Amino acid sequence: MEFLTTSEAADYLRLGERKLYELVTTGAIPCTKVTGKWLFPRHELDLWVLSGLARPAGMLIAEPPPVVGGSQDELLDWSLRESGSGLGSMSEGSMRGLERLQRNEVMAAAVHFHGLEASDDLAGDASIEALRAAPDLHDAVLVAFVRREQGLVLPQGNPKHLHGLTDVLARGARMAMRQQGTGAQMLLDLLLKRAGATTRDLRRAEAPCLTGPDLAELVRAGQADCGIATRATARSAGLDFVPLVWENFDLAMRQRSYFRPAMQALLRFLDERRLRQRAEELTGYDPSSAGQIRFAA
Repeated sequence: MEFLTTSEAADYLRLGERKLYELVTTGAIPCTKVTGKWLFPRHELDLWVLSGLARPAGMLIAEPPPVVGGSQDELLDWSLRESGSGLGSMSEGSMRGLERLQRNEVMAAAVHFHGLEASDDLAGDASIEALRAAPDLHDAVLVAFVRREQGLVLPQGNPKHLHGLTDVLARGARMAMRQQGTGAQMLLDLLLKRAGATTRDLRRAEAPCLTGPDLAELVRAGQADCGIATRATARSAGLDFVPLVWENFDLAMRQRSYFRPAMQALLRFLDERRLRQRAEELTGYDPSSAGQIRFAA
């Protein structure tokens, strides 16, 4: 992220330094203080300017409801409550969340996309590509929430001795599935492709699960031998876990939503020590990048 000094920021915004300091003292402009000097992140200055664009009445866009759609995550759900943001959640999977964001039905979407091309790495820039390709999201911003660990959720003791997808395929283990459009299902499709297989080669549990906790409950009830979910989900359900990948888990939103009070309350919370402590308690999270802008259209 590029930072500007006070004089550089004043020039960039075409403001006098005195006016810039007034904005700083009232907390009206994004900035940070390092060793006694104010620094201004260029990306956030761009968003700040764009969020205040004046539009004729006929061009005014209805504000989206204060809801984070997309993928379910325990640390995110906790953060929405603890931050005092007033944001609710609607967990339907990454693709459905992005579709709702395009229709202005949610303020943000929690996403963790995985591509199907052989060149795609599992680190997760497929989420950036999904935003670039989404129609009507020319003003998109992707903010890092955490990196998190995904893997096989298994019954206690791992009775079928499953240590990876190869074992699941070879031993005909019943696999709990997620619905199409979820990041976990995209990840499974990608891993199967790399193993030279498809979902047709799996022995699948009948009904797809809406969320990771739903999948964990299916495994705990003995209706499936395994499924893909986060380490935190497995731990909360008292199940075993075999790690497969670390992935980026991000918040996608429009530029005009970035500076809304509810979203700013959540983003400020991402810098708090409490978030890091809770991430450590839940396990399987790396919050070191929390709050960083990974992409801005």
